[in-house]
Amino acid sequence: MKKMIASLALLLPALTWAHPGHGETDGYTITHYFTEPQHAIITLGVLAAITVFIIRERRKSKSL
Repeated sequence: MKKMIASLALLLPALTWAHPGHGETDGYTITHYFTEPQHAIITLGVLAAITVFIIRERRKSKSL
């Protein structure tokens, strides 16, 4: 678990890079965050990680 947290901490600066479109067209709207590929990829990755974690925890609790 500590290795995973350390890895995420190392990747955090890479996730904060700005891309064209911020502040220009639909810059700070919710639509921007769901339609821009840079944000959608991160969102899908986070949702996949959460899903895997939940499934893993449920299986672990059922086996006890």
